[in-house]
Amino acid sequence: MNERKTTNILLLFIVLPIIFWVLKLLSFIFLPLIFSMFIALLFLPLMRWFNKRKIPKVISLMLVIAIIGVFLTVSGKVIQLSSKEIIASQSDLLPKIESKLHRLMVPIETFFNMERLEGTSVSEHYLKKIDVNKSVGSIINTLKSTLSIAIMTAFFAILLLAESLNFQKILNNTIIEKHYSSVKVFFKIEKDIITFIKVKFIISFFTGLGFTLACYYFDVSFPLFWGLFAFIINFVQMIGSIISVVLLTIFAFLELEPTSTLLFFIIAITLVQIIMGGILEPVFMGKSFSINVITILIMLSFWGFIWGIPGMILSIPITVVIKIILEQFPKTKLISDLMSGSELIQIKKR
Repeated sequence: MNERKTTNILLLFIVLPIIFWVLKLLSFIFLPLIFSMFIALLFLPLMRWFNKRKIPKVISLMLVIAIIGVFLTVSGKVIQLSSKEIIASQSDLLPKIESKLHRLMVPIETFFNMERLEGTSVSEHYLKKIDVNKSVGSIINTLKSTLSIAIMTAFFAILLLAESLNFQKILNNTIIEKHYSSVKVFFKIEKDIITFIKVKFIISFFTGLGFTLACYYFDVSFPLFWGLFAFIINFVQMIGSIISVVLLTIFAFLELEPTSTLLFFIIAITLVQIIMGGILEPVFMGKSFSINVITILIMLSFWGFIWGIPGMILSIPITVVIKIILEQFPKTKLISDLMSGSELIQIKKR
Protein backbone atom coordinates (compact mmCIF):
# COMPACT_ATOMS: atom_id res chain seq x y z
CA MET A 1 0.00 0.00 0.00
CA ASN A 2 2.82 2.40 0.97
CA GLU A 3 4.75 1.49 -2.19
CA ARG A 4 1.70 2.27 -4.33
CA LYS A 5 1.26 5.63 -2.59
CA THR A 6 4.95 6.48 -3.15
CA THR A 7 4.68 5.49 -6.82
CA ASN A 8 1.59 7.71 -7.28
CA ILE A 9 3.40 10.68 -5.71
CA LEU A 10 6.43 10.15 -7.96
CA LEU A 11 4.19 9.91 -11.03
CA LEU A 12 2.47 13.13 -9.96
CA PHE A 13 5.82 14.94 -9.79
CA ILE A 14 6.67 13.68 -13.26
CA VAL A 15 3.28 14.32 -14.89
CA LEU A 16 2.59 17.82 -13.47
CA PRO A 17 5.61 19.54 -15.10
CA ILE A 18 4.65 17.93 -18.44
CA ILE A 19 1.07 19.23 -18.08
CA PHE A 20 2.31 22.76 -17.29
CA TRP A 21 4.75 22.63 -20.22
CA VAL A 22 1.90 21.64 -22.57
CA LEU A 23 -0.28 24.45 -21.16
CA LYS A 24 2.49 26.95 -21.88
CA LEU A 25 3.29 25.52 -25.32
CA LEU A 26 -0.35 25.47 -26.46
CA SER A 27 -1.35 28.73 -24.81
CA PHE A 28 -2.88 29.97 -28.09
CA ILE A 29 -5.54 27.23 -27.68
CA PHE A 30 -5.91 26.98 -23.89
CA LEU A 31 -6.17 30.72 -23.21
CA PRO A 32 -9.24 31.36 -25.41
CA LEU A 33 -10.75 28.04 -24.25
CA ILE A 34 -10.51 28.85 -20.53
CA PHE A 35 -11.64 32.44 -21.05
CA SER A 36 -14.61 31.07 -23.01
CA MET A 37 -15.53 28.68 -20.19
CA PHE A 38 -15.89 31.57 -17.76
CA ILE A 39 -17.83 33.63 -20.32
CA ALA A 40 -20.13 30.66 -20.98
CA LEU A 41 -20.75 30.41 -17.22
CA LEU A 42 -21.72 34.07 -17.31
CA PHE A 43 -24.39 33.46 -19.97
CA LEU A 44 -25.74 30.13 -18.66
CA PRO A 45 -28.33 31.74 -16.32
CA LEU A 46 -29.60 33.79 -19.28
CA MET A 47 -29.85 30.62 -21.41
CA ARG A 48 -31.81 28.90 -18.63
CA TRP A 49 -34.12 31.93 -18.40
CA PHE A 50 -34.79 31.71 -22.15
CA ASN A 51 -35.43 27.98 -21.79
CA LYS A 52 -38.01 28.52 -19.01
CA ARG A 53 -39.91 30.84 -21.30
CA LYS A 54 -39.82 28.16 -24.00
CA ILE A 55 -37.74 30.27 -26.37
CA PRO A 56 -36.13 27.97 -28.97
CA LYS A 57 -32.45 27.26 -28.38
CA VAL A 58 -31.45 28.61 -31.80
CA ILE A 59 -33.06 31.98 -31.05
CA SER A 60 -31.50 32.01 -27.55
CA LEU A 61 -28.07 31.40 -29.05
CA MET A 62 -28.62 34.10 -31.67
CA LEU A 63 -29.51 36.61 -28.93
CA VAL A 64 -26.37 35.68 -26.97
CA ILE A 65 -24.28 35.94 -30.16
CA ALA A 66 -25.78 39.40 -30.75
CA ILE A 67 -24.79 40.50 -27.22
CA ILE A 68 -21.24 39.17 -27.65
CA GLY A 69 -21.07 40.72 -31.14
CA VAL A 70 -22.04 44.16 -29.82
CA PHE A 71 -19.41 43.89 -27.08
CA LEU A 72 -16.69 42.86 -29.57
CA THR A 73 -17.69 45.64 -31.99
CA VAL A 74 -17.49 48.28 -29.25
CA SER A 75 -14.16 46.83 -28.04
CA GLY A 76 -12.76 46.86 -31.57
CA LYS A 77 -13.88 50.46 -32.07
CA VAL A 78 -12.20 51.55 -28.83
CA ILE A 79 -8.96 49.76 -29.82
CA GLN A 80 -9.11 51.36 -33.28
CA LEU A 81 -9.63 54.85 -31.85
CA SER A 82 -6.88 54.26 -29.30
CA SER A 83 -4.46 53.18 -32.07
CA LYS A 84 -5.29 56.26 -34.17
CA GLU A 85 -4.83 58.44 -31.08
CA ILE A 86 -1.31 57.08 -30.51
CA ILE A 87 -0.28 57.36 -34.18
CA ALA A 88 -1.62 60.93 -34.50
CA SER A 89 0.14 62.20 -31.37
CA GLN A 90 3.52 60.48 -31.53
CA SER A 91 5.20 63.04 -33.85
CA ASP A 92 4.46 65.94 -31.47
CA LEU A 93 4.66 64.18 -28.12
CA LEU A 94 7.72 61.94 -28.38
CA PRO A 95 10.30 64.71 -29.06
CA LYS A 96 8.86 66.53 -26.04
CA ILE A 97 9.29 63.44 -23.82
CA GLU A 98 12.83 62.86 -25.14
CA SER A 99 13.73 66.48 -24.32
CA LYS A 100 12.27 66.11 -20.82
CA LEU A 101 14.20 62.88 -20.21
CA HIS A 102 17.38 64.53 -21.39
CA ARG A 103 16.87 67.49 -19.01
CA LEU A 104 16.30 65.09 -16.13
CA MET A 105 19.31 62.92 -16.94
CA VAL A 106 21.93 65.67 -17.49
CA PRO A 107 22.13 66.75 -13.79
CA ILE A 108 22.39 63.08 -12.74
CA GLU A 109 25.16 62.43 -15.27
CA THR A 110 26.99 65.58 -14.14
CA PHE A 111 26.67 64.65 -10.46
CA PHE A 112 28.05 61.13 -11.01
CA ASN A 113 30.62 62.40 -13.54
CA MET A 114 29.47 59.90 -16.17
CA GLU A 115 31.59 59.74 -19.33
CA ARG A 116 30.20 60.80 -22.70
CA LEU A 117 29.63 58.10 -25.31
CA GLU A 118 30.38 58.73 -28.98
CA GLY A 119 30.45 62.50 -28.41
CA THR A 120 27.02 62.62 -26.74
CA SER A 121 25.72 62.32 -23.20
CA VAL A 122 24.74 58.91 -21.87
CA SER A 123 21.01 59.79 -22.02
CA GLU A 124 21.25 61.03 -25.63
CA HIS A 125 23.23 57.93 -26.61
CA TYR A 126 20.58 55.52 -25.33
CA LEU A 127 17.59 57.63 -26.41
CA LYS A 128 18.88 57.47 -29.99
CA LYS A 129 18.85 53.67 -29.75
CA ILE A 130 15.13 53.61 -28.95
CA ASP A 131 13.10 52.75 -32.04
CA VAL A 132 9.97 54.79 -31.37
CA ASN A 133 8.01 53.49 -34.35
CA LYS A 134 8.80 49.92 -33.33
CA SER A 135 7.63 50.58 -29.75
CA VAL A 136 4.37 52.18 -30.92
CA GLY A 137 3.88 49.37 -33.43
CA SER A 138 4.32 46.73 -30.74
CA ILE A 139 1.65 48.43 -28.58
CA ILE A 140 -0.78 48.49 -31.51
CA ASN A 141 0.01 44.85 -32.37
CA THR A 142 -0.64 43.87 -28.75
CA LEU A 143 -4.04 45.58 -28.88
CA LYS A 144 -4.86 43.80 -32.15
CA SER A 145 -3.78 40.39 -30.80
CA THR A 146 -5.96 41.01 -27.74
CA LEU A 147 -8.93 41.55 -30.02
CA SER A 148 -8.15 38.38 -32.02
CA ILE A 149 -8.00 36.34 -28.77
CA ALA A 150 -11.34 37.90 -27.80
CA ILE A 151 -12.91 36.80 -31.11
CA MET A 152 -11.56 33.25 -30.65
CA THR A 153 -12.85 33.24 -27.07
CA ALA A 154 -16.31 34.34 -28.24
CA PHE A 155 -16.35 31.49 -30.78
CA PHE A 156 -15.49 28.90 -28.10
CA ALA A 157 -18.05 30.42 -25.71
CA ILE A 158 -20.84 30.04 -28.31
CA LEU A 159 -19.87 26.39 -28.85
CA LEU A 160 -19.99 25.80 -25.08
CA LEU A 161 -23.38 27.50 -24.76
CA ALA A 162 -24.64 25.26 -27.57
CA GLU A 163 -23.82 22.40 -25.14
CA SER A 164 -20.92 21.06 -27.15
CA LEU A 165 -19.33 20.69 -23.71
CA ASN A 166 -21.32 20.18 -20.49
CA PHE A 167 -19.49 21.39 -17.36
CA GLN A 168 -21.86 19.61 -14.99
CA LYS A 169 -21.45 16.23 -16.71
CA ILE A 170 -17.67 16.63 -16.69
CA LEU A 171 -17.72 17.23 -12.93
CA ASN A 172 -20.08 14.28 -12.43
CA ASN A 173 -18.01 11.87 -14.55
CA THR A 174 -14.56 12.89 -13.33
CA ILE A 175 -13.98 14.74 -10.06
CA ILE A 176 -17.36 14.72 -8.28
CA GLU A 177 -18.96 11.28 -8.67
CA LYS A 178 -22.28 11.78 -6.87
CA HIS A 179 -24.81 13.55 -9.07
CA TYR A 180 -26.27 15.70 -6.27
CA SER A 181 -22.81 16.86 -5.16
CA SER A 182 -21.75 17.67 -8.72
CA VAL A 183 -24.86 19.81 -9.23
CA LYS A 184 -24.25 21.64 -5.96
CA VAL A 185 -20.56 22.23 -6.73
CA PHE A 186 -21.35 23.37 -10.28
CA PHE A 187 -23.90 25.95 -9.12
CA LYS A 188 -21.51 27.24 -6.43
CA ILE A 189 -18.76 27.66 -9.03
CA GLU A 190 -21.21 29.32 -11.41
CA LYS A 191 -22.55 31.70 -8.76
CA ASP A 192 -19.12 32.73 -7.43
CA ILE A 193 -17.52 33.15 -10.86
CA ILE A 194 -20.48 35.17 -12.20
CA THR A 195 -20.33 37.49 -9.18
CA PHE A 196 -16.57 37.92 -9.55
CA ILE A 197 -16.73 38.63 -13.30
CA LYS A 198 -19.71 41.03 -13.07
CA VAL A 199 -18.29 43.07 -10.20
CA LYS A 200 -14.76 43.09 -11.62
CA PHE A 201 -16.06 44.15 -15.05
CA ILE A 202 -18.15 47.03 -13.64
CA ILE A 203 -15.35 48.23 -11.32
CA SER A 204 -12.75 47.97 -14.13
CA PHE A 205 -15.07 49.80 -16.57
CA PHE A 206 -15.57 52.76 -14.24
CA THR A 207 -11.86 52.75 -13.34
CA GLY A 208 -10.99 52.98 -17.05
CA LEU A 209 -13.63 55.67 -17.55
CA GLY A 210 -12.22 57.62 -14.59
CA PHE A 211 -8.70 57.43 -16.03
CA THR A 212 -9.92 58.54 -19.48
CA LEU A 213 -11.81 61.53 -18.07
CA ALA A 214 -8.84 62.50 -15.85
CA CYS A 215 -6.52 62.42 -18.90
CA TYR A 216 -8.94 64.57 -20.92
CA TYR A 217 -9.40 67.09 -18.09
CA PHE A 218 -5.68 67.47 -17.28
CA ASP A 219 -4.66 67.31 -20.97
CA VAL A 220 -2.61 64.11 -20.70
CA SER A 221 -2.07 62.37 -24.06
CA PHE A 222 -3.71 59.08 -25.11
CA PRO A 223 -6.76 59.20 -22.78
CA LEU A 224 -8.53 56.34 -24.58
CA PHE A 225 -5.43 54.15 -24.46
CA TRP A 226 -4.90 54.77 -20.73
CA GLY A 227 -8.57 54.10 -20.02
CA LEU A 228 -8.41 50.83 -21.97
CA PHE A 229 -5.15 49.87 -20.27
CA ALA A 230 -6.60 50.57 -16.79
CA PHE A 231 -9.72 48.55 -17.65
CA ILE A 232 -7.74 45.47 -18.75
CA ILE A 233 -4.97 45.53 -16.14
CA ASN A 234 -7.48 46.06 -13.32
CA PHE A 235 -8.57 42.43 -13.80
CA VAL A 236 -5.18 41.41 -12.36
CA GLN A 237 -5.96 41.12 -8.65
CA MET A 238 -3.97 43.28 -6.20
CA ILE A 239 -1.17 44.49 -8.47
CA GLY A 240 -3.18 45.61 -11.51
CA SER A 241 -4.44 48.81 -9.91
CA ILE A 242 -0.93 49.69 -8.67
CA ILE A 243 0.61 49.12 -12.12
CA SER A 244 -1.93 51.36 -13.89
CA VAL A 245 -1.46 54.25 -11.43
CA VAL A 246 2.36 53.99 -11.42
CA LEU A 247 2.72 53.80 -15.23
CA LEU A 248 0.29 56.66 -15.87
CA THR A 249 1.99 58.75 -13.18
CA ILE A 250 5.41 58.22 -14.84
CA PHE A 251 3.96 59.08 -18.26
CA ALA A 252 2.27 62.23 -16.92
CA PHE A 253 5.51 63.25 -15.18
CA LEU A 254 7.38 62.98 -18.48
CA GLU A 255 4.73 64.89 -20.41
CA LEU A 256 3.57 67.58 -17.96
CA GLU A 257 5.65 70.16 -16.16
CA PRO A 258 6.07 69.52 -12.39
CA THR A 259 3.33 71.93 -11.31
CA SER A 260 0.11 71.69 -9.31
CA THR A 261 -1.59 70.29 -12.46
CA LEU A 262 0.61 67.19 -12.32
CA LEU A 263 0.02 66.83 -8.57
CA PHE A 264 -3.77 67.09 -8.91
CA PHE A 265 -3.73 64.62 -11.81
CA ILE A 266 -1.86 62.03 -9.72
CA ILE A 267 -4.28 62.62 -6.82
CA ALA A 268 -7.25 62.21 -9.20
CA ILE A 269 -6.19 58.84 -10.67
CA THR A 270 -5.16 57.58 -7.22
CA LEU A 271 -8.57 58.52 -5.82
CA VAL A 272 -10.28 56.70 -8.71
CA GLN A 273 -8.42 53.50 -7.81
CA ILE A 274 -9.03 53.89 -4.05
CA ILE A 275 -12.78 54.53 -4.49
CA MET A 276 -13.29 51.77 -7.08
CA GLY A 277 -10.87 49.07 -5.92
CA GLY A 278 -10.51 49.86 -2.23
CA ILE A 279 -14.08 50.83 -1.28
CA LEU A 280 -16.72 49.85 -3.86
CA GLU A 281 -15.25 46.49 -4.97
CA PRO A 282 -15.18 45.02 -1.42
CA VAL A 283 -18.71 46.34 -0.76
CA PHE A 284 -20.20 44.73 -3.89
CA MET A 285 -18.22 41.48 -3.70
CA GLY A 286 -19.30 40.54 -0.15
CA LYS A 287 -17.74 37.81 2.00
CA SER A 288 -18.85 34.56 0.47
CA PHE A 289 -15.36 33.22 -0.09
CA SER A 290 -11.87 34.44 0.62
CA ILE A 291 -8.39 33.71 -0.61
CA ASN A 292 -5.19 34.13 1.37
CA VAL A 293 -2.90 36.91 0.17
CA ILE A 294 0.00 34.44 -0.14
CA THR A 295 -2.15 32.14 -2.31
CA ILE A 296 -3.08 35.08 -4.56
CA LEU A 297 0.57 36.08 -5.01
CA ILE A 298 1.63 32.49 -5.72
CA MET A 299 -1.17 31.99 -8.26
CA LEU A 300 -0.47 35.37 -9.91
CA SER A 301 3.20 34.44 -10.27
CA PHE A 302 2.52 30.90 -11.46
CA TRP A 303 -0.17 31.64 -14.08
CA GLY A 304 1.72 34.80 -15.06
CA PHE A 305 4.75 32.61 -15.82
CA ILE A 306 2.62 30.12 -17.80
CA TRP A 307 0.47 32.59 -19.79
CA GLY A 308 1.73 36.12 -19.08
CA ILE A 309 -0.79 38.90 -18.36
CA PRO A 310 -3.81 36.83 -19.56
CA GLY A 311 -2.72 34.13 -17.09
CA MET A 312 -2.61 36.70 -14.29
CA ILE A 313 -6.13 37.83 -15.21
CA LEU A 314 -7.34 34.22 -15.12
CA SER A 315 -5.45 33.30 -11.94
CA ILE A 316 -8.18 34.28 -9.45
CA PRO A 317 -11.13 32.61 -11.26
CA ILE A 318 -9.01 29.44 -11.68
CA THR A 319 -8.03 29.57 -8.00
CA VAL A 320 -11.69 29.98 -6.99
CA VAL A 321 -12.66 26.87 -9.00
CA ILE A 322 -9.79 24.83 -7.52
CA LYS A 323 -10.64 25.96 -3.98
CA ILE A 324 -14.35 25.07 -4.32
CA ILE A 325 -13.49 21.59 -5.68
CA LEU A 326 -10.92 20.97 -2.91
CA GLU A 327 -13.56 21.86 -0.30
CA GLN A 328 -15.64 18.84 -1.34
CA PHE A 329 -13.18 16.17 -0.18
CA PRO A 330 -12.06 15.55 3.44
CA LYS A 331 -8.48 14.77 2.34
CA THR A 332 -8.08 18.04 0.43
CA LYS A 333 -10.21 20.30 2.65
CA LEU A 334 -7.09 21.20 4.65
CA ILE A 335 -5.48 22.60 1.48
CA SER A 336 -8.64 24.62 0.81
CA ASP A 337 -8.51 25.98 4.38
CA LEU A 338 -4.84 26.90 3.92
CA MET A 339 -5.78 28.77 0.74
CA SER A 340 -8.15 30.87 2.86
CA GLY A 341 -5.99 31.30 5.94
CA SER A 342 -6.40 33.97 8.59
CA GLU A 343 -4.95 36.97 6.72
CA LEU A 344 -7.33 37.28 3.82
CA ILE A 345 -7.94 39.27 0.73
CA GLN A 346 -11.68 39.14 0.44
CA ILE A 347 -12.96 38.34 -3.01
CA LYS A 348 -16.38 39.36 -2.02
CA LYS A 349 -19.87 38.88 -3.09
CA ARG A 350 -23.33 39.99 -2.10
